[in-house]
Amino acid sequence: VQRHLATVRERGMLAGLTLNPSTPLAMIEEVVPDLDLVLVMSVNPGLGGQSYLPTATDKIRRVRALLDARTSGARLEVDGGITPQTIAQVRAAGADTFVAGTAVFGAADVSAAVSELHRLCAARA
Repeated sequence: VQRHLATVRERGMLAGLTLNPSTPLAMIEEVVPDLDLVLVMSVNPGLGGQSYLPTATDKIRRVRALLDARTSGARLEVDGGITPQTIAQVRAAGADTFVAGTAVFGAADVSAAVSELHRLCAARA
């Protein structure tokens, strides 16, 4: 994994890894210094519109603690079930980047949906 992350960075791109709901945090512990991004999936990948898995909140907290303990500047992104009802708890758990597909693109007013997510996220910052 380290070699692949290095190759990505050598080509001028950001290097990241994804943790699916069933992937243990231990899978990234040794490569934290090589990461620019950690993506935590808060749904099982493959189908849009799924509900946020509550167990993801603890994983987000643990990833944030690991990144902070290693003084990593890596972003912590969360994808899956991000809605006006979940974004504040995800932000409070330590995420700094959010993928909100259905909540944005399924809304009647995309601009208003994005503005509302920004507002809710900023309120917890």
